[in-house]
Amino acid sequence: MESGAHAFAQDPRNETVLIFVNGDLKPRSEAMVSVFDSGFLMGDGVWEGVRLHNGKVAFLDRHLDRLYEGAKAIDLDIGMSREELKAALYRTLKANDMRSGVHVRLMVTRGLKTTPYQDPRVNIGKATVVIIAEHKAASEEVAGHGMKLFTVHVRRGAPDVLDPKLNMHSKLNCITAAIQAAKAGADEGLMLDPHGFVATCNSTNFFIVRKGEVWTSTGRYCMNGITRANILALARQNGIHAQERDFSLTETYGAEEAFVTGTFGGVTPVRELDGRLFGDGKPGPVSLRLRTLYAKLIDRECPPPVTV
Repeated sequence: MESGAHAFAQDPRNETVLIFVNGDLKPRSEAMVSVFDSGFLMGDGVWEGVRLHNGKVAFLDRHLDRLYEGAKAIDLDIGMSREELKAALYRTLKANDMRSGVHVRLMVTRGLKTTPYQDPRVNIGKATVVIIAEHKAASEEVAGHGMKLFTVHVRRGAPDVLDPKLNMHSKLNCITAAIQAAKAGADEGLMLDPHGFVATCNSTNFFIVRKGEVWTSTGRYCMNGITRANILALARQNGIHAQERDFSLTETYGAEEAFVTGTFGGVTPVRELDGRLFGDGKPGPVSLRLRTLYAKLIDRECPPPVTV
């Protein structure tokens, strides 16, 4: 991938990584699940993306909180305790001799079905647990240049339709938004909520800066991003007024700066939305300051090992 908050350079080491599949570590070419798996058939499952820095997974407990809450919401028994899942995660990282610059996708589905049908009562056996760890660092070039966004027609749904707080395998809503953005020549799609206010991007959380204040959506129609929460806290701790609120596209176009947040890219500046430049089209001072503050937070969360 060459652009956007998830841009990265290909790393040949990823061709030989071992992948955790239901307790076994498999070479990439042998890591497979059944065609009768609920995740493949129905997108029935939950997942988390986490980062490894200095030998520690950043904010792991918060990610597991969200994973287990999502699993409970869809009545999915992960079949492993938090400590067992942590052990499996670190076992995978150790087997691949990984310490930093690593992105991990932790996935849980409802497991095997007796027949291709959506009702969980046709499921048999335990959940499917897969852990994919790859050498993958966010592109510094994209961070320095900024992203291009396009407002898509695809809306974020209300909780009584499909709760946006669920980090689920069924991502077609966001995929459709990503396709429309790509067709428009943009890196990501900006999505509105059911009322027409700005909600989120298709794979990251969205922020603007107006008169030195940081704004993001109310959070009612977006993923409860862990990086999003960290950025709000960092801004407030460092004298930057930050608020969650409703705001329109008109207010967004008039902003001096914009940026997105996510586990993989941290803070990634946005240079353009729907053909309108933010400021002079270069990353702004508030975005860059928050990017630096977040990098320091990661170093505090995952300090380098002490050498004696």
